[in-house]
Amino acid sequence: MRSTEDTVLPTRERIREAAVARFGRDGFSAGLRTIATDAGVTAGLVIHHFGSKEGLRRECDAYVLGVIRAEKIRTATSGTATGMLAQLAEIEQYGPLALYAVRSLQAGGQLATDFVAQMIRDAEAYLAAGVEAGTIRPSRDPVGRARYLTFQGMGSLMLWISLHPEMVTVDDFRSALREISDQITLPALELFTQGLFVDRTMLDAYLMHVPDPPGDPAVP
Repeated sequence: MRSTEDTVLPTRERIREAAVARFGRDGFSAGLRTIATDAGVTAGLVIHHFGSKEGLRRECDAYVLGVIRAEKIRTATSGTATGMLAQLAEIEQYGPLALYAVRSLQAGGQLATDFVAQMIRDAEAYLAAGVEAGTIRPSRDPVGRARYLTFQGMGSLMLWISLHPEMVTVDDFRSALREISDQITLPALELFTQGLFVDRTMLDAYLMHVPDPPGDPAVP
């Protein structure tokens, strides 16, 4: 998210950023008048730009998903540690987006279902981009892998929030995201890079157990 301290944002963008922060802080029960006040505009102007609260939320969804997708593609295809380290150094800036994503899942309903489905499709796309770039191993089940990583990532965030409800504000969650990152980055990279099991005994046993197992993925 860009800082409004250094840049005067266009009205539509300012409303959207205010909505992402407010929905993350209070959930989707937050009213348009509150969001308008946060953005320094009238509620009528919010309606003018987005049509309704649902329209505003859909645009927030698209924005949050777009930022996540772009950052994941950049990391997955870079092939170097530089991009990853730069992203980790600035992890706090993604606090409002991460909190918004969790609120979307907590809210449930069709919009939440659509949000998660799009996250999985995006994960499949950036993993495929990494495979094509030669930075990620191919998978027997690309869709299943994308689904697992999405569930794993969002599930970790939701569990952490349930254990630390006092940290669930936009400002505090910037610090929280730093803390979460510090706790999980090393074990995650170790697992993703070196693996967990010393051989493929369990994988081979499972592949023999399931009907019509997929073959080994082709390396590009």
